[in-house]
Amino acid sequence: MRLAGDGIDVAVAAAHATGVELCLIDQPHGLDQSERRIDLAGPTNGLFHGHVSGVGAGQRYGFRARGPWDPSAGHLYNPNKLLLDPWGRGIDGQPLLSPALYAHKTTAELGPATRPWEPDERDSAPHMAYSVVIDEAFDWGGVTRPATPWEQTVIMEGHVRGMTMLREDIPAELRGTYAGLAHPASIRHLRALGVTAVELLPIHACLSEPHLAEQGLSNYWGYSTLSFFSPNPAYATRASRLAGPDAVGRELKGMVSLLHQAGIEVILDVVYNHTCEVGLGGPTVCWRGLDNLAWYLHDGSVPARYADVTGTGNTLDFRRAATVGMALDSLRHWVEEYQIDGFRYDLAVTLARAYSGFEPDHPFLVGLRTDPALRQVKHIAEPWDLGPGGWQTGSFPVPIAAWNDYFRGDVRSFWLTGPKEMSAGRRPPSARDLATRFSGSADLFSRSDPMGNHGPIGSINFVTAHDGFTMRDLVCFDYKHNQSNGENNRDGSDDNRSWNHGLEGLIIDSGFSGVAGSDLGFDAIASLRRRSIRNLFATLAFSSGVPMYCAGDEFGRTQWGNNNAYCQDGPISWLDWELVAWQRDLLMTVRHLFSLRRTHPALRPAAYLTGEPSPDGLPDLGWYSFDGRPATAAKWHDSHFRAVQMLRHSPSAAARDALVVINGDLDGHDCRLAPAKPGAVWELVWDSTWDQPDDRTLSDGLEGPLEAAGGQDVPVHLLSIRLYLSKPR
Repeated sequence: MRLAGDGIDVAVAAAHATGVELCLIDQPHGLDQSERRIDLAGPTNGLFHGHVSGVGAGQRYGFRARGPWDPSAGHLYNPNKLLLDPWGRGIDGQPLLSPALYAHKTTAELGPATRPWEPDERDSAPHMAYSVVIDEAFDWGGVTRPATPWEQTVIMEGHVRGMTMLREDIPAELRGTYAGLAHPASIRHLRALGVTAVELLPIHACLSEPHLAEQGLSNYWGYSTLSFFSPNPAYATRASRLAGPDAVGRELKGMVSLLHQAGIEVILDVVYNHTCEVGLGGPTVCWRGLDNLAWYLHDGSVPARYADVTGTGNTLDFRRAATVGMALDSLRHWVEEYQIDGFRYDLAVTLARAYSGFEPDHPFLVGLRTDPALRQVKHIAEPWDLGPGGWQTGSFPVPIAAWNDYFRGDVRSFWLTGPKEMSAGRRPPSARDLATRFSGSADLFSRSDPMGNHGPIGSINFVTAHDGFTMRDLVCFDYKHNQSNGENNRDGSDDNRSWNHGLEGLIIDSGFSGVAGSDLGFDAIASLRRRSIRNLFATLAFSSGVPMYCAGDEFGRTQWGNNNAYCQDGPISWLDWELVAWQRDLLMTVRHLFSLRRTHPALRPAAYLTGEPSPDGLPDLGWYSFDGRPATAAKWHDSHFRAVQMLRHSPSAAARDALVVINGDLDGHDCRLAPAKPGAVWELVWDSTWDQPDDRTLSDGLEGPLEAAGGQDVPVHLLSIRLYLSKPR
């Protein structure tokens, strides 16, 4: 629905309906409601439509749809249920979970009351949210998108509420809000880290699943969409919420504008693969009531059943033009009205499923690449879903980047499960897979398009994200601890590839609560854990590709071993900004690592390096053993080959070459440094044994020079990574 001339233009997709009424609601929630109903014309090509004069911004409304009640055939029309507009730009209120929200009769526990299902006769309007007509005018004051090139992009993934709820340097009324995220204190933190883009967990209006509501929990992450066009009012300040949906939208636009002024892009995590209506027996708030058979993917059986490839109970059917059109319209809306810089697509394989499965040239993906508005912004796929052929990392077409789960797995395996296996006398993974990820994952991202390849910037490199352990918990827990989620610890992944370093849990004494039981003392365990975190961050910063990490990892936040905190709207998920000394040291280290990446182009190549020699004889990319000789094919297949050097040579005389020295063994080794460019030596600029960047010394009695020539032997500590940069003699 949009403002047009003397009123509004209305159109809604409901191909199997026999009639649709526009319901204009004249009073807000809690007051005597009068509802004016207007029959819409149609269906015309599956749409009901009309122009209504005398209606303006602020008007609350919904729809009621008439049609067959035939659950076995997939039809669940019930005009007693008020429905949201799938294209609604604003939302007022929150649906209240009760039997009245269900199209079929339910018990008090919300299970089906009859077999076969019978239509429920209660009016759902008193329990429903309303769509609202929005005047979307906003003065951007000339502020434009930063348009940061991919090769210079550093992404922080975070939650609008969780990032600022506990920040005492932000006024209390702004904490946990759009305005709080754009507060100067928040922006200073992001800029000091070198973050160029914040990737926000879903900010679309959402509705928690019934099983969470019954337990007094909520879908904190927001992956349960109620409206694809409306910002979540819960993340606005109280003043904006009281002023109405227009004010909520303006607060969000103000946040985007302030972040843009600071050079920071805003990427939205968007969930077009399913909705909040959950499984077939769930509540009816929008799509199910308008056209259950057309909006949702069915398996073709009778009685009608959903084909669920998302694991949520329902899947939107992207074989349908209306579904594709709604998603593309929603994306354009966020780009054009909110100046959003890009999108991360949850379970993106679902959005490209045709009748034969995943299609790289699916109309939705073609739309992202060709639409005049959408082709200007960044697109990031979560390249999997739960259906057949659901793992498609590297298969999305250029220029759609993708989360690289192989990077996450291989980096964790090398630095965490590898040492754990070695300490138990078992074979660890070699450095081969780690080297592939350091080099930009060409095995994945060079094969997706016959017209070219992504290059390393197609890979979103990450070790942690919202789902899974935090960086600190990766080094403190071997097992998930999700009891507070109310699912008997059955939820969340068991493939964590983590290492508790010999002691399960946190260590209070050294700043990292736990129990005794390891051969190492608390201080030694804590020290090694901190080094492992630095190893992980350095791998992110020095790898080809686009780095992404989860907010709070930069200072060692914990979720106390919960690796699926989707329903935890509280201290488990909120960032604790009261930092102790080691956390402040880690924060300085992360700032330093990404400053190095930003300053030195050799750490962020935009194209694949080939290993071909340059005029001065050095390859643009070279891998060397610790004996100073090029790594051979046999070495890469040796599980004991875990000490390696990576040389990145810059063709520019003004730029410094980079030498990354990696020791993944449980013993220290001498390393004969790879050759430097003529007339240059290697300067040690960072070592993961340093608690903070300005330590500039080697730890545990290992003495070594801060400058060394190529071919010179230097001692390298166990389980460490260091960076040398070339320097004129």
